[in-house]
Amino acid sequence: MTEPGPSTGDDAQRLEGLLRKARALPPVPGVYLMKDAGGKVLYVGKASRLPDRVSSYFVPSADLTHLKQQMVSIVADFDTLECDSEWEALLTENRLIKDIHPRYNVRLTDDKTFPYLVITQREDYPRVFVTRNPAGIQDDGTAAPEMKGAKVFGPFTNAGALREAVQVLQRVFKFRTCRLDIVAGNEKNRHFRPCLLHAINQCTAPCAERITPAAYRADVDRFVRFLGTKRSEMLREMARDMEAAAAAMDYERAASVRDQIKAIRKLDERSSSDADGLSWQPETDMASLDPRKGLESLRRTLGLAEPIRCVEGIDIAHLHGGETVGSKVCFIDGRPLKSEYRRFKITRAGNDDYASIREVVSRRYREAGAGAELYPDVILIDGGLGQLHAGLEAFEQLGVKPPMVISLAKKEELVYVQRRGEPIRLGRENAGLRLLQAVRDEAHRFAQHYHHVLRRKRQLDED
Repeated sequence: MTEPGPSTGDDAQRLEGLLRKARALPPVPGVYLMKDAGGKVLYVGKASRLPDRVSSYFVPSADLTHLKQQMVSIVADFDTLECDSEWEALLTENRLIKDIHPRYNVRLTDDKTFPYLVITQREDYPRVFVTRNPAGIQDDGTAAPEMKGAKVFGPFTNAGALREAVQVLQRVFKFRTCRLDIVAGNEKNRHFRPCLLHAINQCTAPCAERITPAAYRADVDRFVRFLGTKRSEMLREMARDMEAAAAAMDYERAASVRDQIKAIRKLDERSSSDADGLSWQPETDMASLDPRKGLESLRRTLGLAEPIRCVEGIDIAHLHGGETVGSKVCFIDGRPLKSEYRRFKITRAGNDDYASIREVVSRRYREAGAGAELYPDVILIDGGLGQLHAGLEAFEQLGVKPPMVISLAKKEELVYVQRRGEPIRLGRENAGLRLLQAVRDEAHRFAQHYHHVLRRKRQLDED
C-alpha cells in the first residue's frame, strides 16, 4: 500500500464531513466501524464516549500512527453501535472483530501480544483468568493442565480494560480468579479461610466450600452465556431461569438468579464508597489518586504477571520503647477496607523495630503460612532495607512463602523489593508510588492512633 499524499480539496471536505458526523454522535459508550467507499469494514474500535473517540480520527491535528493514517485516508463513512457501558463495548468489539476480520485489526492475530479471557472447564470449581498465552504452552513445551478443554475468548485489544471488565463482572457472577487447586469434598476445604473477595461479596468462596460445585458451575455457565450474547437476551433468559426455579420450589437458586439480574442492571452505575456497601476507611484521602492506574503502575514496577487486587501495609509505633504497637491495614482494588484492619500490642520487643516487625508478620500471616488462607498480592512494610529483611526473616519460618514483599523508605521514598539488590526509585507523581504512600501513611496513622490510646490508658492508670 502506498503512503497517503498531501490532502486535496476533496480530501479535506471528506474529513470535515466525517468530523461533523462524529461530533453529532450521542455521548455514550459504543463501538464504531470504519468503512471504505465500497462499504467494506476497515477497522472496529470501542469508545467510552463515541463522539470524543471517533472525532479524534478526523481532526486536522490528530496524532495518528502510520497505520491509522493509511486507514483514515480511505475511510468514506462509519457506523456505530451504542452500548450500555464500557465493558459491554469491549465485548461487542471483540465479537465483531472475530466475525468480520477487518483489515486494520490484523494485529490481533498475534497470540503472544494480546490478552485472552480463559474459563477453565475440567476443575471442580472452574476459574477465570486473563492470559497472553491462549495455547497454554509452558516453558518445557507441554500444555498447562488447566487449559485442557478451557473456553477461551479473545483476543482483546486492551489488557487493562479486559481486567477491569473481569473485576466488574465478578461482582455479578462471583467466580473465582485465584490459582488454588480446589478439589470438591477435600477435608482441608472446611478449615480454609476465604480471601477478601468473599468478604466484599465478589466470590462465593468455593475454596471453603461455601457453595456446592453444581451451584458454582451454574454461575459460571451463566457467565459464559453472558459473554456470548447481548445483555438484553441474557436478562430474558435469566428471568426464565428464575421463574423455572421458583416454580420448582428451588427458592435458593431463584433468589441467586434474581440477585444476578439486579446486579447486571446496576453495572452501569458508577460505584462509590457508599454505593458499594463496603467499610472504606473514611480518614484516608484518596480523592487525588486513581486506584486503577496506581495498581497497574505498581504491577508493572514489580514485574507481576497478574493484576494486583489486595495490598496490605504493616507499621510499628512506639515512644522510646514504651507501648509498642503494630498495625496491619488492607486495601482492596486500591481502596482501604476498614473491616480488615488489625492492631497488635507488642510486649516483648521493646524499642526493637526489627523484632516488632517479625512478631507482627508471624502473628498476622501464620494461617497463610500454614496454607489455610491466601496471602495478599503485595505486602508493604514501612521502612527501608532493614525492615524488609526483618519481615522476610519471619516469612522464612512459615511453610508457604508470600508472593511479593516490599518496603517503602521515607524521605527518598525508595521501594525495596524481595530478592532485588538495588531499590527502585520512582518519580514523585508515579501512580504506583502514590498508592504505596497511601497504604504506608494509613498503616502509620492506624498504628499511631492505637499507640496514643494505650499511652492515655497508662497515664490514667498511673494517675
